[in-house]
Amino acid sequence: MADTYDLIVLGSGPGGYVAAIRAAQLGMKTAIVERERLGGICLNWGCIPTKALLRSSEIYHYMTHAGDYGLEADDIGFDLSKIVKRSRKVADQLNGGVKGLMKKHKIDVHEGLGTLIGKGKLKVEKDGAKTELTAKNILIATGARARDLPFAKTDGKKIWTYRHAMVPEEMPTDLLVIGSGAIGVEFASFYSDMGAKVTIVEMLDRIMPVEDDEVSAFMQKALTKQGMTILSGTGVQKLEATAKGVTAEIKHKDGKVEAKEFSHAIVAIGIVPNVENIGLETLGIKQLPNRHIETDGYGRTNVDGIWAIGDVTAGPWLAHKAMHEAVVTIEAMAGLKGVHAVDKGNIPGCTYSRPQVASVGMTEAKAKEAGYKVKVGKFPFIGNGKAIALGEAEGFIKTVFDEATGELLGAHMVGAEVTELIQGYVIGRTLETTEAELMQTTFPHPTLSEMMHESVLGAYGRPLHI
Repeated sequence: MADTYDLIVLGSGPGGYVAAIRAAQLGMKTAIVERERLGGICLNWGCIPTKALLRSSEIYHYMTHAGDYGLEADDIGFDLSKIVKRSRKVADQLNGGVKGLMKKHKIDVHEGLGTLIGKGKLKVEKDGAKTELTAKNILIATGARARDLPFAKTDGKKIWTYRHAMVPEEMPTDLLVIGSGAIGVEFASFYSDMGAKVTIVEMLDRIMPVEDDEVSAFMQKALTKQGMTILSGTGVQKLEATAKGVTAEIKHKDGKVEAKEFSHAIVAIGIVPNVENIGLETLGIKQLPNRHIETDGYGRTNVDGIWAIGDVTAGPWLAHKAMHEAVVTIEAMAGLKGVHAVDKGNIPGCTYSRPQVASVGMTEAKAKEAGYKVKVGKFPFIGNGKAIALGEAEGFIKTVFDEATGELLGAHMVGAEVTELIQGYVIGRTLETTEAELMQTTFPHPTLSEMMHESVLGAYGRPLHI
């Protein structure tokens, strides 16, 4: 006889395990089905372990620049295996934490490959054994994986995805990074700070193309100053692993094709949803042209009782978007009143490179395209006392307002710790705060957050420190 639940969650990434917890809190008998490790890609192979790596490179950068702070440090070096070991230890600790949360909330965990076999029915297979589960609702949270180049499969030795780049057995000497989104730029930053020569290739006309134009331009200059080579409007049309490394054919803006040698390459050109072999076709679940599952703002698919969240659905493909969707979807599933559909315009984006990048809402260009007459404020890090004291005086904060209403349309930051600062503007947008309320808010001194206030003031011709 099949085990019966109120909810079965297929996938235990940030969206999946948070959904299971919220469902359990609301009194649902809940199960999770996971084929690999609890916590999914983000916890085990993405968000968290990469930040551990980046922390190591950040500290190494400061150590090699100790003289800038009046300090002395000699014979500075690193052990790559220990850096990787620390990163994996962090992931293991959090994996154990998720296991504890499942136990705390009395959520059953079924290990194995889950497949929809009918409405409210799911089969779990592991090591030849099969278990059938049934539930009133099934939530698909199977996530996504790295996209391969169509002409060059990653081999884990010389041609890497993010998973390989997190557990390197050797340090690249001359690294090619294909793609300049958050993943590509973060790994470029890590390996550059650890001493590798890094080249970033981006097919579009600027790096970090989803960010504001001014942020992209700043990052191009900052990364170039650090020693990286940035090739925008450029494509890789051939990539081959050799005995010594990697050979790439790079097609430049002018059409010229150049063959170059690298020790390693990281392919960071996007993701592919994990939709194969999970039974979507069995129930006729609709998918978008890019194969992601189609949902409404509450996680509903076109099939009653089947829901989907996270990277397997439409973007942005971010862990915090999945977690927010999880709560909204479960509360809608439970019939709670006052549940708001996910507003993707209030989901921040963060890149943990050096310098960091963070944003929420519309860029200046997108706001103008949407027909807004805008007021724009910009404040540089060099005008902030805390930034100067930290030795982090490069960067800026930019805010975009609707001139007619004072609505905060977007905020864009580049510089130290901006991934922590951005949440202030996210709260502001969620509360539908206007420029007047932001101006009247007291920001503590001395902090980097004062630049947020100055940027707002600057949009209305009232900056105090520049």
